[in-house]
Amino acid sequence: MDKKWWKEAVVYQIYPRSFMDSNGDGIGDLNGITSRLDYLKDLGVDVIWLSPVYQSPNDDNGYDISDYRAIMQEFGTMEDFDRMLSEMHKRGIRLVMDLVVNHTSDEHKWFVESRKSKDNPYRDYYIWADGKNGGQDLPNNWESFFTGTVWEKEPSGDQYYFHLFAKEMPDLNWANPEVRRAMVDIAFFWLDKGVDGFRLDAFIHLQKQEGFPDVEGLDEGEIGLAENYYANLPKINEYMKFFTSTLRERYPDTFIVGEAASATVELARSYTDPVVGGCDTVITFR
Repeated sequence: MDKKWWKEAVVYQIYPRSFMDSNGDGIGDLNGITSRLDYLKDLGVDVIWLSPVYQSPNDDNGYDISDYRAIMQEFGTMEDFDRMLSEMHKRGIRLVMDLVVNHTSDEHKWFVESRKSKDNPYRDYYIWADGKNGGQDLPNNWESFFTGTVWEKEPSGDQYYFHLFAKEMPDLNWANPEVRRAMVDIAFFWLDKGVDGFRLDAFIHLQKQEGFPDVEGLDEGEIGLAENYYANLPKINEYMKFFTSTLRERYPDTFIVGEAASATVELARSYTDPVVGGCDTVITFR
């Protein structure tokens, strides 16, 4: 038997905004979590899965990150985070952080730079495409998960950027090795602090179909969901294997749970395969 600590652990998710308010401002915070660790330990909790606490304009409950290395002011400070993590570990409780790998906030410094010009070094950190008919029409007829098109035209320029979720959440371009390395560096920032693992948000969407082909069978001007073009494509395991194996070279016990919303049993098995996959386990909505 391949024994791993996470296989026998009880995991408790905390949405910080509504968990415990320590300063009376009506918003849950990190110090509030710290104040309730004994209670959580008494419940039998071994691992806390913490929903995003990074700096964010909060267009999507913190899943739109503007700075991966900073704490949202409403939740406290980095010193509060370090103290919370230390107190967790004193009680034998591990911490798994929610890490959004598919997209950032449009207020992230990478995207602010990316939209400045086609020649900007950060342009290729995101997915840009020319529109049809001289830029007047959308690049294709794909619909986003938050309704509407996946494309948003830049204010000054003739290209469109891709957003699978809200227009304030542009998708990262994982085909760019600099993006893959940058996300590894972000993960190392938190692992170096002592974090024990990550839940990877929406990782099954990291690859998009090249050429952005239209969804067939739609009327002109109509849009539709196109999951076969932006979910569970072949390079997902390649990207994840690089990401997770690089982390585990330094931190072998890092726990990785992937959010694989639409994955079949066969895909889930692939994503957790110790040879080709990168995840220890996955959460699938099926």
